[in-house]
Amino acid sequence: MADQSSKIVTVFGGSGFLGRHVVRALAKRGYRVRIAVRRPELAGFMQPQGGVGQIFPVQANLRHDWSIERAIEGADAVVNLVGILFETSKQSFDAIHKGGAAAIAKATKKAGLSNMVQISAIGANLDSASGYARSKAAGEQAVLATIPEAVIIRPSLLIGPDDDFFNKFAQMSRFSPALPLIGGGETKFQPAFVGDVAEVIARAIDGELEGGQIYELGGPQAKSFKELLQIMLKETQRKRLLIPMPFAAAKALAWWAEMLPTPVLTGDQVILLQSDNVVSEDARAAGRTFEGLGISPQAVEAVVGSYLWSYRPSGQYEANRRR
Repeated sequence: MADQSSKIVTVFGGSGFLGRHVVRALAKRGYRVRIAVRRPELAGFMQPQGGVGQIFPVQANLRHDWSIERAIEGADAVVNLVGILFETSKQSFDAIHKGGAAAIAKATKKAGLSNMVQISAIGANLDSASGYARSKAAGEQAVLATIPEAVIIRPSLLIGPDDDFFNKFAQMSRFSPALPLIGGGETKFQPAFVGDVAEVIARAIDGELEGGQIYELGGPQAKSFKELLQIMLKETQRKRLLIPMPFAAAKALAWWAEMLPTPVLTGDQVILLQSDNVVSEDARAAGRTFEGLGISPQAVEAVVGSYLWSYRPSGQYEANRRR
């Protein structure tokens, strides 16, 4: 692997779930990494992931072009990982996924750079009924219109320590005797290990991926929503009822949940659950997948056991207690 110690990569959203793995993958390659976040004082925990001075947080606000330009100044490549799972009064899908991506792309081009990676999501579609999916597609379009050589990465459901799926339902299972199978639990996912996705992003920065293309990243097997909850219950060693919930009932629940500061379910997420979240045949045929890149993605069962043990009734010692 070539020494990249003279090159700087600015990673917007680098302190988040995916960002932590991306920064680590880039640091291992020798890059110097700027973590561009709104509150850099909260990203200092990332610095031990690299050598002295190799990783450094900087302040950036997607609402201010000058802030974005300052974060990119002197860099050799840019990664945009910024995204939200639900809207708030201060943050909308369009503002973050479309407007933010467009602003970063314009600042990247202004800096004379073409090496940019934009994180999107499987299911991104300008014609989708989901605001999340539409805004992700609009962000892709805005980036490619400004930087045709940019690489777009669309992961399926991201899994790993601190993920938003298994941890959320494992936490719910601690207190609830039943868990909902929205839409009957038939929606298919291809959960992708966050570390595998980070490796692809790092390879894109290395120049190993074809520019101007969209890559779809999913795990080795498609799993239904129900199957994923069953895996979670097995790993946490809990028995809970899995109760089918029609989409109409889920939408009603989401209406109530959206009144909470951090909703466990939104109406937009219910819309997303009405379509499978798997790698497309077009991406497979073109080799724009893990397998096409020569990567063997980790399976769900190989990943979740490393962190779901903490939700067992007696933690990691549950197996010994039952002997």
